[in-house]
Amino acid sequence: MSLRNISTVNERNRSSRLIPKDRSSGRAQAMSPIRDSNRDLVLEVLRRNQPISRVDIARRSGLQRSTISSIVDELIEERWAREGSVVKTERGRRPTMLTMNDDLLLLVADVRPTKAILAVVDLNGRFLDRAVVPIIADAKEGVELIAAGMRQLRSNFPGKRWEGVGISLPGRVNKITHKLAWAPNLPWVGFDIRGTLQKALKLQVELENAANACLLSEVWFGHLEGVQNAVLITIAEGVGASAIVNGTLMEGAEGLAGELGHVTVSDSGPRCACGQVGCWEMFASCRAALRYFHEEMKGKGAATIQDLLNLEANGDKAARAALNWQAEWIGRGMRVVTAGFNPELILFVGDITLRWDAVGPIVRAELTKRLVGGAQPKIAIVSDGEAARLRGAAAVLLQRHISFKRTSRSRKVAVTA
Repeated sequence: MSLRNISTVNERNRSSRLIPKDRSSGRAQAMSPIRDSNRDLVLEVLRRNQPISRVDIARRSGLQRSTISSIVDELIEERWAREGSVVKTERGRRPTMLTMNDDLLLLVADVRPTKAILAVVDLNGRFLDRAVVPIIADAKEGVELIAAGMRQLRSNFPGKRWEGVGISLPGRVNKITHKLAWAPNLPWVGFDIRGTLQKALKLQVELENAANACLLSEVWFGHLEGVQNAVLITIAEGVGASAIVNGTLMEGAEGLAGELGHVTVSDSGPRCACGQVGCWEMFASCRAALRYFHEEMKGKGAATIQDLLNLEANGDKAARAALNWQAEWIGRGMRVVTAGFNPELILFVGDITLRWDAVGPIVRAELTKRLVGGAQPKIAIVSDGEAARLRGAAAVLLQRHISFKRTSRSRKVAVTA
């Protein structure tokens, strides 16, 4: 799937409205929808084929050279792109090659119930630095810890320009208030995370649910070209989902769509943090596998999912039974996914993918038994879940510059440290 082909329902509803004033630069946005689309196409061709000349961008995009020149000049002015070496040719003018500007950096965070992984990322998705800070129940103190960690990371790159901050969260973000609206595993609902970080860091901040962020990461940095219907499932402390249906990122009226981890799959079982009994994540999450290992198999030596995976890899029968049990429940829940979205591709993100050779066949077998109808979707894994969430946080920020998510602050927001 290409960036210019993905859209959201809210964006389609706004498509006939005037583009708002750019308050960050003090000038009106003169970008028409057609020019926005052309800019997206140029940016996509540049990202995927760098280093590349203006002539080759025109050839690959099908746009006129004058259009290419205008858009490229704009990207250079905004420091998204830069000119590099001059290539020798057999005849004619020697073209100047263009690349994404890796001097423009982003701060990102993968926030989890017990910790936040922070990183510095460039426009090509490369990680330049990393830190981990604890997450505590008090929202104000927890966000201040994140801000302090980001200030420290930022100080390691003097003189660099910063595009902003992207945050991946274990819950659903209200698209109107920009606050957590649903997060059973993180007691920060209603707190102004975005405003607090913007005040502390003096940078634009964008928030997104972890599953949506991971799916956007695959769109921006991954391999979803040509895919119009896909579901991404995150398996971590809980279970989350994000879906693209007919090229549209499904968000719901208030951004709460995708909480499949809280769909009821059993009439019994432990009570979920959401208050209900029988939620899918109480059987399919990593916490569920650890609970089964300790309570049902009487296993020892596994405090984390990484411990459990290591034990299983070394032949521990209790660990293997726990992971097999988890895989069966993941597969059972796929009936809801396939019946609800009819995807051509299902992506899995999470630590369990590290042992996908062992658990993947179990998930596939359960899916096959419970498929409602139609062709069985392809299944793929995003092997590095931590990197996916961090790159997803970067994509959340970068998406402000492409037409399906462009906001009034989409231009000239980078600042120098």
